[in-house]
Amino acid sequence: MQFLNENFLLSNKTAQTLYHSYAKDMPIIDYHCHIDPKDIWEDRSFENLAQLWLGGDHYKWRIMRANGVPEEYITGDAPEREKFQKFAEALARCIGNPMYHWCHLELKNYFGYEGVLNGETAQEVWDLTCKKLKEEGLTARSFVLNSNVEMIGTTDDPTSELDYHRMLAHSDFPVKVRPSFRPDQALNLHKPTFRAYIESLSKAAHFEITTAKDVAKALTDTADFFHRNGCRAADHGLDYVFYRVGTEEEIEAAFQSAMAGEEVSLEAREKYQTYLLLHCARQYHRLGWVMQLHFSCMRNPNTKAFATLGADTGFDCVAMTDSCFALRSVLDALQSEEKLPKTILYSLNAADNSWIVSLMGAFQGEGVRGKIQHGSAWWFNDTKAGMEAQMINLANMGILGNFVGMLTDSRSLLSYARHEYFRRILCNLIGTWVENGEYPADMEALGALVQDISYRNAKEYFGFQ
Repeated sequence: MQFLNENFLLSNKTAQTLYHSYAKDMPIIDYHCHIDPKDIWEDRSFENLAQLWLGGDHYKWRIMRANGVPEEYITGDAPEREKFQKFAEALARCIGNPMYHWCHLELKNYFGYEGVLNGETAQEVWDLTCKKLKEEGLTARSFVLNSNVEMIGTTDDPTSELDYHRMLAHSDFPVKVRPSFRPDQALNLHKPTFRAYIESLSKAAHFEITTAKDVAKALTDTADFFHRNGCRAADHGLDYVFYRVGTEEEIEAAFQSAMAGEEVSLEAREKYQTYLLLHCARQYHRLGWVMQLHFSCMRNPNTKAFATLGADTGFDCVAMTDSCFALRSVLDALQSEEKLPKTILYSLNAADNSWIVSLMGAFQGEGVRGKIQHGSAWWFNDTKAGMEAQMINLANMGILGNFVGMLTDSRSLLSYARHEYFRRILCNLIGTWVENGEYPADMEALGALVQDISYRNAKEYFGFQ
């Protein structure tokens, strides 16, 4: 069978019909990503594939390290053509890794290349892509427009002035670029950057922050500012879910200790973090936002690499955390106040799939289909097997038809190919069930279901017009 043909990943006739006739041409709502809105506003151009692929993609960096590539060819100062060569050589060994599929889908969709990238073809691919980038004017905006993207949800700190979002909103660029509220730094009082961050938050909120209550007020004010500028979602990146209720005095003491540069105990830290997490969630409910919680990630386990290269350079990994009871307590506290916002739950540990879906079933609400969502297979789970496992688990214990579907969670302007990857896997999964006699072969109903998961559910859930 030809590699990456039109029926790639579509193993039966029903799957092929669902994808080609229903899913393929639906617009993309990429509701959570890490694209820099500045790149879109300035319509950034690229000279070569190394800039597009290797400039900040920790997925690719991990593959190169696993193949023994020296760091100078990964994050170092080696020539871009040589970096690309090292990546091409490593990619050829990645059978079974989704990166192999993603890269070839991107080469095919954006550059018309239907061959295979490896060490021997690297020069051919390099020349072709450089030529097309230059002669066809392939830029940040063209990549977005050519991908049939309707909405992009970036990830933004509360201190952001959202200048590029506001300029894009008043431009003729047809794709909505919306901010998402990411207040992690305000919660992480144990980090060495905390005091400096509070100073930045003070400037953004236009008043001096001297107490824990001031932090809460600053987050309320900046959330309101984000809302006025189109924000409809928030995101929290948590090592694990915590829930430890403290008194006002205990929470304030933790804040003051951190501001004084003193070490804060785990118990005191979690009381402060719980206070702010619940406060933020109440604001999201008030504003009608979606709250996203990402957890079970081990950050920076390689201390030498962290000291040398810093965070977000490809060294994070899956963590084993006991987040179940704490998450239950968070959801229950908000539900008891009738202030539980629409919430999407993502764990980096696939072992959490079953308890997440069973727990969220206890907190679904009237008037909203799938108010509490099991988020798309995230990061290390963003594989064919991982996506299938997440959707099968959701189908077994919840309602797959209410799923808000795929997101890129990426810094790359070419990663919209992952939506195609997801849709093919979705259609194949459903098509297999139908051809096994597990669901009626009603193509009209099945087509509508696939289109809902691919596009319409997310548009309705986030309230995008």
